[in-house]
Amino acid sequence: MILDAKCKKCRRVGQKLFLKGERCFTVKCAMVKKPYPPGPHGKKGKRGISEYGKQLLEKQRIRQTYNVLERQFRKYIQAIMSIRQSADRRELLWQKLEKRLDNVVFRLGWAKSRLQARQITSHRHILVNGRVVNIPSYEMKINDILTVSAKSRQLNIFENSKSGSKKSSVPPWLNLSENGFEAKIVSTPTAEDARELESLGVIIEYYSR
Repeated sequence: MILDAKCKKCRRVGQKLFLKGERCFTVKCAMVKKPYPPGPHGKKGKRGISEYGKQLLEKQRIRQTYNVLERQFRKYIQAIMSIRQSADRRELLWQKLEKRLDNVVFRLGWAKSRLQARQITSHRHILVNGRVVNIPSYEMKINDILTVSAKSRQLNIFENSKSGSKKSSVPPWLNLSENGFEAKIVSTPTAEDARELESLGVIIEYYSR
């Protein structure tokens, strides 16, 4: 069986990036079947990784998790580095990534993966404040309202939204309506996992070298 290129990304960084939606939670996941790096020397294990190598690996993991191109990712870093206030730059980077429109669509359960969320957005299924926005990297703001367009609600891809079945897993900074087709940004996203903040700190060091 030939593994998908997305699966190789997970194996390369040594962690599940959940790039293939529900498949990542089954025994068919590449990280379950082949939990070692791709390539002819993958089974032999990793050699010692330098500090630079660790930073590079973390950068690739986060960038691929959010499906962000290098150029866009570098812009995020430049934006947070230009802020002189005493804010935690790790939190600022987290907020930049989480407030992307495609990520919000994913967090709301309207897509099984961020890649699918990117496609949903690009195909003009999502409205922001009543207007179609087809830019996956569009940065959401507090009080913005997202809506699945009326003509798209009957599509199979949104069938789980009809009953609001995903509401329990929606992060607290998002408010999903009872019908499951409308949501509001109610606050700024915060990183609840300290390990994620640590990883983001490593990435900021990588770009600051």
